[in-house]
Amino acid sequence: MNRVTLAIILLFGTALALYWQVQSKKASQPQPTASVQKPDYVATDLRSISYDSEGKLESRVSASYMEHFDGDAQTLFTQPVYTLFPQDGKGEWRLSAKIGRLDKASDRVMLEQDVLIEAISFNEPLRQLNTSYLELDLKTMILTSEQEILISGNNFHMSGVGLHADLNAQEVKLLSKIKGTYEPQ
Repeated sequence: MNRVTLAIILLFGTALALYWQVQSKKASQPQPTASVQKPDYVATDLRSISYDSEGKLESRVSASYMEHFDGDAQTLFTQPVYTLFPQDGKGEWRLSAKIGRLDKASDRVMLEQDVLIEAISFNEPLRQLNTSYLELDLKTMILTSEQEILISGNNFHMSGVGLHADLNAQEVKLLSKIKGTYEPQ
C-alpha cells in the first residue's frame, strides 16, 4: 500500500469518526417540542348567554375573536364584553377589555388592557371603574386587582391601588393609596 492510499483511508476514517461523534451527541440531547399549541376551536363575532340552575339570566359574553384549548381548559378572547347579572338581580355590570382569558378549571376570568367596568343600572351611585388588569371569580362574583383603579360615580371621583369588589353584596373597596373628590350639585 502506498502513502497516498494510506492517507485517504486515514482521512475518511477520521471523517467517519467525527460524524459518528456528532450524531451520537445529537441523539442524546432532548428534542425540542413544538410549544405552539393549536386551539381546539375558534369563533369570530362570539355571542353567548348563560343561565343559572334556576333558569335566571346570569351573564352574556361577546368577543370579536375567541380560541378555546380543551387540554388546559383555557379560552382566550379578543375584545371581550361580559355583562353580569349578580344573584340578587339588582345590578347589571358590563366588563370590557382588549384581551380576556377564561380559566374554566377555576372559573376565573382575567381581563387585561383598557379594562372598563360600567354599571348599566341608572340608579347605581358608582358609574364606572377603569384599570389595566382585573380578575373575576365567576362563582362568587368577586372582582380583584392589584393595579391602579380609577372610579367615577354620581358626583365623585376616586383613585387607588388594588381592588376588592363583591358584585353580589354591591361592595367596592380600594385597598391602598386612595384619593377622592366629591362635587356637590
